[in-house]
Amino acid sequence: MLTSGANVPDISRALDLLDCYPPIAGRPGRPRRRFDVLLADKAYSSEAFRQACRERGTEPIIPKPKTPGIKGLGKLRYVVEQTFSLLHQFRRLAVRWERRLDIHDSFVGLACVLICWRRLINWTNPRSC
Repeated sequence: MLTSGANVPDISRALDLLDCYPPIAGRPGRPRRRFDVLLADKAYSSEAFRQACRERGTEPIIPKPKTPGIKGLGKLRYVVEQTFSLLHQFRRLAVRWERRLDIHDSFVGLACVLICWRRLINWTNPRSC
């Protein structure tokens, strides 16, 4: 997780996010260390960023600034917006009050743990009708 100030453009931290991707085991064999595909919005549409993604072995799917969006991307974007909505249920995270970044990141991590725990409880104990 990378956190930056509100007045910092997202693209300035995007390459750092690509570089700090943790290994994730899924398929048999060695864990993956890179994204296969990167879905981003028009704010990331620069040729330098696209080239940097390709150098890292990631295929960027980013719409051009003056073209309509990519069809079907809304289904994937919904997951991101739903995550923001779930995190903003915790009032302390809706507005960042902490001055120290490590404390804010700790609260975000705690909120993620609570969200996963709630979903796990609902998944293992379905309510009867």
